[in-house]
Amino acid sequence: MPAVVKRSARAILLDGDELVLIKRTRPDRAPYWVTVGGGVEADDESIEAALHREVFEELGGTVEDAELVYLITDEQDGGGIGVQHIFAARLVSMDLAARTGSEFGKPERGGYEVVRVPFTAAAVRELDLMPPQLGEFIAANTGAIVSVLDTPVRKA
Repeated sequence: MPAVVKRSARAILLDGDELVLIKRTRPDRAPYWVTVGGGVEADDESIEAALHREVFEELGGTVEDAELVYLITDEQDGGGIGVQHIFAARLVSMDLAARTGSEFGKPERGGYEVVRVPFTAAAVRELDLMPPQLGEFIAANTGAIVSVLDTPVRKA
């Protein structure tokens, strides 16, 4: 079995009945959308802690009710595999002036516009959401994702 050489944490991030995404614009390609998130760093206490850090870096935000709902595995250049841990979460607060991600100081990386779209299968299918399998998962499971976030979990 190939070694996991990269992990990331991403959020299907809901604010009311809207999905919060980042619209990426780069000079070399058409605009596309991504969920909030990024790489797990060595000093992150857990994958969920990485998610919370990324939400703060990219949105100046906080979340609650983060639940792991999906995994994406892909082959990495140079060998090994990458695993994206996809959480469903509700946005508690957001202050774009508090964003701290290093990408915002690098204009050569393009634009990072925070956008909201209705959390419906039809709205998600209209977007060029990356990676494509995440867009397909979200569109096929909108009701289940809301249910996961709206159902209290009993802790043992």
